[in-house]
Amino acid sequence: MAATYDAIVIGGGHNGLVAAAYLARAGARTVVLESRHKTGGAATTESPWPDAPEFKVTRLSYVMSLMPPTIINDLKLASHGYKVYPMGPYYQAFPEGGSIKLYADDAKRNYESVAKWSKQDAEAMPRWDAWLAGMADVLGPMLLTAPPNIGSRKPRDLRGTLKLAWRNRGLNVRTIADTTRLMTMSIADLLDDWFESPQVKGALAVNGVIGTWAGPYEPGTAYVMAHHSIGDVGDGHLGNWGFQEGGMGAVADAIEAAARGFGVEVRLNSPVAKVLVENGRAVGVVLDNGDEIRAGTIVSTLHPRTAFLDQVGEQNLPSDFARDIKTWKTRSGVVKINLALAELPNFTADPGTDLAEHHTGSVEMAPTMEFIERAFQDARDGKPAVRPFSDGVIPTAFDKTLCPDGTHIMSLFTQWVPSDWNLEPHTSELEAYADAMIELYDEVAPNFKASILHRDVVGPYQMEHDYGLIGGNIFHGELSLEQLFHMRPAPGYADYRTPVTGLYYGSSATHAGGGVCGIPGWQAARAALADRKVSKSARAPRAAG
Repeated sequence: MAATYDAIVIGGGHNGLVAAAYLARAGARTVVLESRHKTGGAATTESPWPDAPEFKVTRLSYVMSLMPPTIINDLKLASHGYKVYPMGPYYQAFPEGGSIKLYADDAKRNYESVAKWSKQDAEAMPRWDAWLAGMADVLGPMLLTAPPNIGSRKPRDLRGTLKLAWRNRGLNVRTIADTTRLMTMSIADLLDDWFESPQVKGALAVNGVIGTWAGPYEPGTAYVMAHHSIGDVGDGHLGNWGFQEGGMGAVADAIEAAARGFGVEVRLNSPVAKVLVENGRAVGVVLDNGDEIRAGTIVSTLHPRTAFLDQVGEQNLPSDFARDIKTWKTRSGVVKINLALAELPNFTADPGTDLAEHHTGSVEMAPTMEFIERAFQDARDGKPAVRPFSDGVIPTAFDKTLCPDGTHIMSLFTQWVPSDWNLEPHTSELEAYADAMIELYDEVAPNFKASILHRDVVGPYQMEHDYGLIGGNIFHGELSLEQLFHMRPAPGYADYRTPVTGLYYGSSATHAGGGVCGIPGWQAARAALADRKVSKSARAPRAAG
């Protein structure tokens, strides 16, 4: 006999765990089916070096932002070990000498740092921060909004469109114009409108290209910057990112603990082979081992191609929806490099291996926008970047649980290699690429290369085959113009519902996806619970009149 539950969640990443927690919190008997030996998905803390298990790394995702206080408080995550240290400044040391630091919440120090490169840019920075804060007032609430199915004439969809319009009724011509510019401009063009210094523009361009198959001159990268700049780890600092104590796997562990506290059952090593669809309705799943599990509500948090084409099957989907999923863009070119260090980088511009403020934030390798663009063009031409771009962090500046005293972990989120490197391992080429990345840091911190005790290089092929990130894309789909808001993951299905009744979708390929925020899982659970409530109401007997 098939096991029976009220709800099945496919995928034990952070979004799946959030969805399960909310379903169980509402009283649904819920099971999470995770294909790997552990939960967390890309939010994972691992020990990649068998001969040095005392070193732990945040292997893929590496910083917290955008998780709303609603989720943190509803699930009481702090009581389950959720503890985030806000990051320090953006830091870039330049091969020609000097450095720049950009602070999330200190206008005076920002002015002093930027003025070394351009007094005009230093005076523009407060206006830039104020402008970005204004955009956050518009875009921030949108992250928590289920996109309406624009164009649909169904009553529920019309209500959603009208509700969105009413919520934004206070927007004026200037705000709408600025929002339109954000959605359509490149980060390079936007920054050119505000600043003159190549050093300042390089530092600010980082968030426009992170995790994206697009250089800084590509339209739409201005929005990617905004998406990464409106987050809040709960301390009220706009765009401030943070390090989870215990690494990103501890975020998933906290959510899992909360879910289990509500009664969720988690099954590991339980890959789903297919979703059972009967008369247009999802009624259960079949595991790879042949076991059948039934439930009236199913939430999938896997990549859209896996969730719909592989597990639901094209024969159970409308042709236009299947076509949209087939053409869903999910390129990447990202390579994650995790390093165990004997000592902190000793930067020529800011000497010393003792812990200093510039070690506590993002330690970038993005000296100019032209540098970043050249790295992208190399990959677009079919070769790994000769001089890769990197968003680096040293979480052990705060978190002492990841390595022995006196040593450190450094995480380099680097770009780009060719977009088709998800098809083959490219092991030797990735090692050469990592060598090039390390040499760049060694140019500005001459002790860097010699300080490396161990290294772990994770390319697109491994991201896809070990973690289910098709194309190696950390967002389950590019944050490009045609894949945002009501288009994510397909027009008509951005409200976390799917063409299959009873099947809901809450992966990072939905609106607000990208980053470890939990919003897609939360929204999918809310949609499922709302439909259950409507269904129960429809079945309830009417009182005699």
